[in-house]
Amino acid sequence: MNSITTRVASLDDLAAVSALFDAYRQFYARPADPALAERFIRERMSRAESVILIAQDAAGTPLGFCQLYPTFCSVAAGPIYVLYDLFVTPAARRLGTGRALMLAAEGYARQTGAVRMDLSTARTNLPAQALYESLGWERDQVFYVYNRNIRP
Repeated sequence: MNSITTRVASLDDLAAVSALFDAYRQFYARPADPALAERFIRERMSRAESVILIAQDAAGTPLGFCQLYPTFCSVAAGPIYVLYDLFVTPAARRLGTGRALMLAAEGYARQTGAVRMDLSTARTNLPAQALYESLGWERDQVFYVYNRNIRP
């Protein structure tokens, strides 16, 4: 693998990002559903509800993606991004792809005036935690995160 490049994805990347998103959902034990993946990604992109960054190799092969959701922090009185999805294909892991996507996400957030980025990960996802911490992300020691499912 030569070089890894990252960029903001567009609707022209819908097929590639949708396939990566479907693989991401499968990583989290969801059944394959290419139609759902494409619909979800198309809606986010066409409504400008998220920012999706894609990583590719020199040949243009998709290696991974991350998805940022814009929101706000009331206490800081400024915009923030939630890095909700980060996925790297198995063949592209341990090659710097995740790091490249994380750095691109941070650069995008900085460029657009965000005051902070947030993310959460499974307690068992030790490789991801090691990546985040190596990039200066800090695990929250003050707040608990709660979730309430509204529909199954």
